[in-house]
Amino acid sequence: MAGTNRTALAITGGPVIILVEPQLADNIGAAARAMLNFGLTEMRLVAPRDGWPNDRANAMASGAVEVLERAQVFETTADAVADLHWVAATTARGRDLVKPVLGPDTATREAASRMSSGQKCGVLFGRERTGLETEDIARAHAIVTYPVNPAFASLNLAQAVLLYGYEWFRAAVDWSPHQMPEPAPAAEFEGFIGHLERELDASGFLRPAEKKPGMMRNIRAMFQRADLTAQEVRTLRGVVRALAEFRPATKAHLIKNPGPIVDEEDGV
Repeated sequence: MAGTNRTALAITGGPVIILVEPQLADNIGAAARAMLNFGLTEMRLVAPRDGWPNDRANAMASGAVEVLERAQVFETTADAVADLHWVAATTARGRDLVKPVLGPDTATREAASRMSSGQKCGVLFGRERTGLETEDIARAHAIVTYPVNPAFASLNLAQAVLLYGYEWFRAAVDWSPHQMPEPAPAAEFEGFIGHLERELDASGFLRPAEKKPGMMRNIRAMFQRADLTAQEVRTLRGVVRALAEFRPATKAHLIKNPGPIVDEEDGV
C-alpha cells in the first residue's frame, strides 16, 4: 500500500500503548496503524469488549498486523501496568487527583528520558465513550492532556494514539523532514573555484585586472550559496572544461574587440 516500504529500516519500540476496555475492534486496528506509523510496536489491551483476537481489527490495521499479533490482553489496568516504571494517562477531564498534567510533547520527552536510562514506560488510553475511570488514572504517574478546542475536546481513540505517536517520534527519533545531501569538501570546492578562475582569466572575462578580486568574491559567494555536493562540483568542472574548448574563438574575439566580453553592468 502507498507509503509502505518493507525494505526500509524499521523503527520499533517506544512506550507501551495500553487501550483500556476498547469497545470496537475497528478502533483497535486503527490505533495499531497509528502506532506503527510512528514506530510504536507494543500494544496492550485491557478487557476488550468484543474479545481478542478479532478479524475486524486486522482489516482496519491496514498492514500493521504485526502490532496486533504481538498485542497482550490483560483483565485489569493494574495487571497491564504492573511491570512498568512510569505511566501516563490521557484524559481531557479534570479529576480530583493531584498529579502532574503534561502536554503530549512534554510527556513523550519524559518517557524518552526515562527509557534512555532503562525504565519501561507506558501510556493509558480510555474507553471510546467514557474515557478512563478515576481508578485507571490513579495507576498513572502523570496526566496527558492534548491542546484541543475546549468546547469539543473529545478525540477518537485512534486519533489520540496518533497524536501521541507523532510527539513520541519528534521526541525520540533522529529524523528531519529533508535529508540534505552532504556538501562537497572545502578542498574540492576550492579546486573548482581555482579552475574556474583560471579559465575566466584565460577567456578575458576577469577584466580590468583591478576588478578581478571583487568579481571573484561575488562568483565564489554565488556558488557557496548553492551548497554544492561533490558530484555537482565535478559536473561544474566538466562544464568549465568543455567551455574552455572555445578559447581560440574567444581569443580572436578579444583581438578584434579589446575589453571585457560582457558589459560591466552585466558582469558578476
